[in-house]
Amino acid sequence: MGRPTKMTPDTIAKLEHAYLKGCTDAEACFYADISLTTLYNYCEKHEDFRDRKELLKQNPLFKARDVLLNALENGDVNTANKLIDRKEGSKLQVGGIGGGPVRIQAVEYAITDPEDTSS
Repeated sequence: MGRPTKMTPDTIAKLEHAYLKGCTDAEACFYADISLTTLYNYCEKHEDFRDRKELLKQNPLFKARDVLLNALENGDVNTANKLIDRKEGSKLQVGGIGGGPVRIQAVEYAITDPEDTSS
């Protein structure tokens, strides 16, 4: 007989709680008072827990998206602008020739009627 496992239902509950809060493996192990080796060995033998662990780690991101979408649904213009800036701003780079400043030049167009001969 080997020594008793540290992976008790209480330890697993602590790990799951930590993962729901966005903790890393090291942080979760610290909270549950186990070593990383204990966690990794357990995950090797219990694929269902390993998969659940990865899903639980997504909880903070899911909550943040939910808050963001609720703000947008309620017409929060500032949140909408921030979202657009983050999603599109990093992709859009406005600059002039050689990365210099942008020069704006006014251009006037005249629309003429080809049949108008008065000019």
